[in-house]
Amino acid sequence: MAAAASTQPPQPPKLPQLLERDPYLAPFERDFQRRYSLFYNRLKNIEENEGGLDKFSKSYKTFGVNQFVDGGIYCKEWAPGAEAVFLAGDFNGWNPFSHPYKKMEYGKWELFIPPGQDGYPPVSHGSKLKVVIRAQNGELLYRISPWARYVVRDEDKVNYDWVHWNPPQSYIHKHPSPKRLKSLRIYESHVGIASPEGKVASYKNFTYNVLPRIKDLGYNCVQLMAIMEHAYYASFGYQVTSFFAASSRYGTPDDLKEMIDVAHSMGITVLLDVVHSHASKNSEDGLNKFDGTDSCFFHSGPKGTHQLWDSRLFDYANWEVLRFLLSNLRMWIEDYRFDGFRFDGVTSMLYHHHGIGTGFSGDYNEYFGLHVDEDALCYLMLANHMINFLHPECITIAEDVSGMPALCRPIAEGGGGFDYRLAMAIPDKWIQIIKELKDEDWNMGNIVHTLTNRRYEEKYIAYAESHDQALVGDKTLAFRLMDAEMYTNMSVLSPLTPVIDRGIQLHKMIRLITHALGGESYLNFMAIWHSSLIVIFKYKILLDSDAAEYGGHQRLDHSTEYFSEEYPHNYRPNSLMQSNSQTTFSQHPRRCHKHHIEVYIPSRVAIVLQNMDISK
Repeated sequence: MAAAASTQPPQPPKLPQLLERDPYLAPFERDFQRRYSLFYNRLKNIEENEGGLDKFSKSYKTFGVNQFVDGGIYCKEWAPGAEAVFLAGDFNGWNPFSHPYKKMEYGKWELFIPPGQDGYPPVSHGSKLKVVIRAQNGELLYRISPWARYVVRDEDKVNYDWVHWNPPQSYIHKHPSPKRLKSLRIYESHVGIASPEGKVASYKNFTYNVLPRIKDLGYNCVQLMAIMEHAYYASFGYQVTSFFAASSRYGTPDDLKEMIDVAHSMGITVLLDVVHSHASKNSEDGLNKFDGTDSCFFHSGPKGTHQLWDSRLFDYANWEVLRFLLSNLRMWIEDYRFDGFRFDGVTSMLYHHHGIGTGFSGDYNEYFGLHVDEDALCYLMLANHMINFLHPECITIAEDVSGMPALCRPIAEGGGGFDYRLAMAIPDKWIQIIKELKDEDWNMGNIVHTLTNRRYEEKYIAYAESHDQALVGDKTLAFRLMDAEMYTNMSVLSPLTPVIDRGIQLHKMIRLITHALGGESYLNFMAIWHSSLIVIFKYKILLDSDAAEYGGHQRLDHSTEYFSEEYPHNYRPNSLMQSNSQTTFSQHPRRCHKHHIEVYIPSRVAIVLQNMDISK
């Protein structure tokens, strides 16, 4: 009996709590058990064969090119399809054969270059390098190490070059990271477009010109996109070529470290938009065909290519891919002091169909079965476990449009371990309303349902629009509302037109109700108007979109006191009646009885009420 008991697969210790919370998940109990077992066994294998998750995820300190204290250089690569591996560069006059790697087990190769007689490192800071791969067909391939920490592109070249980054004195962080936030107000941003100038902006510009404005606007978190190096600038950072390199378009690695440090000094949390869902197809300056084969880090054949994105797909069951991706997260946290991640493209990772041509109706059968890529889900569980174990103050966010149940529940419950997921249905709802409905046909019940329709006890980040709407083949809500008049009638020197008046009022209201009802945190993209928004639902006018400072018409008296009615509504004990009828308008609201009030709110106006102590 004891032997039989020992062969039982490990069980999520708190799975009964998940199933009690959502009984409709009970038919899929075995799926949760199988996923957890896969996670548990992979973690156990790492502990037994790699000296623990801590050591395994610090492989960026041994792979690539790293310098010892005595000045010697240690080089290590994983190239299972290579016949031979060499290091060439400025240091050896680009001789492709003078510094061969030694072949090790499991497709690994290593090279040690001793320090010079004067104690100086043989590969100097700022010099260029290439890994030279002799492919199985005898061809010599000049590649950038997958672990390269800095790559640059000369103006007269198409491809990026690998530059050895090892300055005599690296930037030293001066300020501690902020404490973990209970609620995020996220400023989603792109360093390169954070300037009115017609050029790619810099880390320095963001540090000294943008961060103070973010702080003044009331945001407590910055989410940075397009940081991981990407050869194609127009991909907005989503076709990554060098995963361990901060983009050199905006400055040096030390410039980015300083930028994050200054943000921390302001109490601002900094998140990285991390792309582990796919990789660029570039081979000259990317991961693709690194060892001369079409696999290595990726699935071979059609399974290894994303049909819509034209990019390569990782093999998440591969041991060395797990090492690479987990170490990548660890490096961004510990070297640059990022406070967490927004994982891009999680839906594509979770399903073998990658969400292509698939509509998610909410039927639970869509989230369980052979169409789920459980190796990818296991990787995400490992990533969240590692981050929570080594850096519990860090935050992880999933960009998942499918609504996978328990993705943002603890791993012990059989969940994915994320802290938040993006409320991706909300911006789609606003676009649909603006495109298809007249103002008088807006259904507030349907809007509120969309804003509040989320999984119980899984935290959501609400947003009216993000870079997806503002940059990627779409246009902002402001342009949808006001279109061409944005160019001609947005000045205080020009008359206020009906189009601009309507657009501004609706724009403010959309943001207000999204922030108020859409989730536990809020996100706004940098190119979108900001409303410094603090929502406290109480009983005196605290915030009024019709006020003069917000471009309104000042139709409400802010000295008015409002009283609620002892009438339960939507699981709350008291309620407040709203009227939009011009005929009932009164600057002093009509009291119907002791605890009831009818509040007049003009069309296209939103207000927030503040509680008053009426016992005095």
